[in-house]
Amino acid sequence: MTFSGLVFAAAPPSFWVLLAAAVVGVISPSGNEIGPFRAVEESIVAHLTPAADRSDVYAWYSLAGTAGIALGMVTCGWAVEGARSALGWSLLDAYRAVFLAYAVLGLVKLGLALALSANVEADEAPSFETNNSGGGPTDTMPLLNPDLKSRPETGNRPRWWAALFPQVSPESKGITVALCLLFALDSFASGLAPLSWLTYCFRSRFDLDEGRLGSVFFTTSIVSAASVIVASSLAKRLGNVKIMVFTHLPSSVFLALIPVPSSLPLSLLFLILRACTQSMDVAPRSAFLAAVLLPSERTPVMGAINVVKTTAQSLGPLITGVLAGRDLFWVSFVCAGALKACYDLGVLAVFRNYKRDRQEQRDAEEQGG
Repeated sequence: MTFSGLVFAAAPPSFWVLLAAAVVGVISPSGNEIGPFRAVEESIVAHLTPAADRSDVYAWYSLAGTAGIALGMVTCGWAVEGARSALGWSLLDAYRAVFLAYAVLGLVKLGLALALSANVEADEAPSFETNNSGGGPTDTMPLLNPDLKSRPETGNRPRWWAALFPQVSPESKGITVALCLLFALDSFASGLAPLSWLTYCFRSRFDLDEGRLGSVFFTTSIVSAASVIVASSLAKRLGNVKIMVFTHLPSSVFLALIPVPSSLPLSLLFLILRACTQSMDVAPRSAFLAAVLLPSERTPVMGAINVVKTTAQSLGPLITGVLAGRDLFWVSFVCAGALKACYDLGVLAVFRNYKRDRQEQRDAEEQGG
């Protein structure tokens, strides 16, 4: 963060230099976390929190993040507007000052991370590499000293490329693949209509200045933050999966409707209605992931899912840019809403009975064992 902020603040306005700094510094065009940090943070929360309290803790975690985004939007918008009107700065100089502040906040985050205790570290992951199907000792293994050199050589050594992927148990592989595919679809849809393109849409169509844009998205972010607490309470009654789907689905519909009206009030209405349920699935989704994954697998699997989400999301803005150049901006929002609705229905179809199916599997294993 500090490196990329300093480059944006001091480097000449070269597209390729700024692009390289944005990639290395993981600067998000959507305003949300796209780097490796969120997966580690969510895994830490799951590691330190009892299962019964996770939905509440994740709700406050999401609330703090969303409120921080809202505060940053309104501060940035009016700071840029004030620097131009009161101080006579150019728009470029005002943006440079914003990225300088971004670099300073990177140093603050570094200090906070260094202040964490060792309790945040994950438990040591168990090894899933076994020499036989049952995972127990074979007839040729020494019984008294397993470290003797007489242990037979096996051909089960992992290949070098296997270390690049998360090592998960066999029962978690199917879940991981399903989660990656579903979240990739949702992230690709989010990439078609990220915050940067929403800002461009309102500025180009309705000629809103930076200060008013900051106020608009501050309001929607505050609404999203408040809805997170409601989602936590509902998740305890209805379950995480149902809340994930039935709150995210209306948000998808409102997203598709944002560019349809030709008047500013109606577009703002759909934007605010989307914000009412946009973030309600965040805390239940994090609690759901913490529940379905083994404790030793949370960090690597969440990290793998995050990589898939970021990769899928990166393709969206490129497609939206092509559509915007052909005066088909509205198509990207409609497609984003439709794809997000498909994601919601997919989550409901795959994981609706997951808790019941897993309990039946465990019961069958106990009866057979």
